[in-house]
Parts: sequence; C-alpha cells; structure tokens
Amino acid sequence: MQALDNILQDATSAIHSAADLKSLELIRVKYLGKKGELTEYLKTLGQLPASERPAAGQKVNSVKEAIQALIETRSVELNAVQIENQLASESVDITLPGRAQSIGSIHPITKTFEDLRIIFSQMGFSFMEGPEIEDDYYNFTALNVPPLHPARAMQDTFYFNDGLLLRSQMSPVQIHAMKKLSPPLRMVAMGRVYRRDFDLTHTPMFHQMECLMIDEHVSFADLKGLLNQFLTAFFETDVAIRFRPSYFPFTEPSAEVDIGCLSCQGKGCRICKNTGWLEVLGCGMVHPNVLKEVNIDSERYQGFAFGVGIDRLTMLKYGISDLRSLFENDLRFLKQF
Repeated sequence: MQALDNILQDATSAIHSAADLKSLELIRVKYLGKKGELTEYLKTLGQLPASERPAAGQKVNSVKEAIQALIETRSVELNAVQIENQLASESVDITLPGRAQSIGSIHPITKTFEDLRIIFSQMGFSFMEGPEIEDDYYNFTALNVPPLHPARAMQDTFYFNDGLLLRSQMSPVQIHAMKKLSPPLRMVAMGRVYRRDFDLTHTPMFHQMECLMIDEHVSFADLKGLLNQFLTAFFETDVAIRFRPSYFPFTEPSAEVDIGCLSCQGKGCRICKNTGWLEVLGCGMVHPNVLKEVNIDSERYQGFAFGVGIDRLTMLKYGISDLRSLFENDLRFLKQF
C-alpha cells in the first residue's frame, strides 16, 4: 500500500510540473501505459494472499483514477495555455496600416500599340487584321516572292503541311486588303509574326506593323513626309531621318530608314555603335507586280508601304536593351512602366 501511495505522490508532482501536452503524454505512458509503473504493480497482485487481493485491487484502481483525473485536469490547463499562446502569436493589430494591393500597369508593348493606333487614326488610316496562319500564296507569292526566290531563305519561316505557315511578316494583310477593297485606300495592320530566331534583339514571335497607301498620285515624297510625321509623333520629339537604298521583293524602289540616335542625339554612343544613327524600318513604293497580282491598274495607281517592328520601337522609346525582357513577365521589369 505504501508503494501505491509513493506512485501517486510522484505522479502528482510530475503532472503538475508538465510544461506542455507532449510532456504530459509521456507522464501518462510512464504510469498508466502498458508497461507503466501502475500496470506493472497490477501484475504482482497474484502473488498476494487471497485475503489481501481485494483491498489491494481497490487501492490500485483508486490510484489509477486519481492519476487519470490529474492528467485530465492538467490537459485542460495546458490546452488553454496553448490556445492563448497561439492567439497571441497570431493576433492582428488592426491599427496597423494594411498591406497595399499591388497595382498593375499597361505592358510597354501594349502602350506602343495604343500610341500607334492613335497616331495613324488621326492620319485617316483604317486598321485591318489577318490570320496568323497563312498560306504560301499570301505570305510570299502574291508579294512578288515566287518559289526558289532567295528572299524566302531570309525569312526562316515556320512551315506546316499543305503549304500553310506562320506568317513571317504583316505584309500578307496588304494583299487581303487590296483584294477586298478598291483604291484609294489607307490601311494599317498590327499583330504577331513568327521567325526562327532568338537572341538579344530577336525572338521567335514578335510584333510588327505594316502600313499601306494606294492612290492615283502617291509618291516617295508622300512616304517620306508620312514617316517624318509618324516618327516625330511617336518619339514626341523632332528626329533626324535618313533613307538608305535597300531591296525588298514587294517594293521598288526600296529603302531602309534610320533615325538620329535618341540617346546621344547623333553624336555617337554604344547604343548606335558610334554611328549616330538607328535603323527603325523598311519601306518603298509598292512593286507593280504586286498591284498586278491583286488586279489594281499600276498605270493609274501607285502606292507605298512600310513595315516596322513594334518591339523595336518600344525598345528605342523606353531604353530597353534586351528584347527578351518584353516577354519574360518579370514583375521587377514591368513595374517600371
């Protein structure tokens, strides 16, 4: 009987000293588990005289019930402490300022699209769209690029079966426009084009704008005046422009257009490779063969066309050095706009 009293006394002291529920569980196992001290004591009852067993059994049960009651009481206390600590650690100070919601911004490519749409709408141009999956006829043949023409190799085109391809330029929309509409006409097409290229200044998918004007008295001087007005409005400053002779199968004569470097004002820097000039677009008078292909009388009507990389314009306007930054969706980059 004294041994049972000692067990109860030790258990009581241990239970009151338990600092957390884990420690309390270890105490329960120590005294009431399958191999606990009280359980081991029960195994010795068979060694007692028959006359002493009932009293001893009652004593063991009373000690067991006392320990269980102490454990339950301490468990309630420790649970309350645990909940209180958790509430304290997770409490919210409602007087603190809230977390600011991050505000999105318009992507620089989208801003350029909007700027171009405003500029050419004010100049009386209509906007047209065309399919991104074109056929060989609209992407090449109708643009005076017959089979085996060297210019086809320059495009690095993505081909499908049955003569279908991802358009490599926005020029096919010109053919759709001239077949659908009668001159005079002014149209602009903007959208995605695709070529197999990927580096600092090229991506497999990029954005391009194509501009076309067909009328009875259209000249290269009109083209130059329009480009001067367009580039000045887009860059919001007077820009120097120069034309360099070039070659495109669908225009004749053809030219590359450069502008004075916006960074060094034409003095020469790393961006313009110390030339003072930056290439921005290609242009020219619509080739008579193209007009003939769409049943427009080239003796009566003339026209000009130019194509410009929208991504290129964006990089120049916002001082972006790597074209891939426009497509990587890095929030640190986009937040600048």
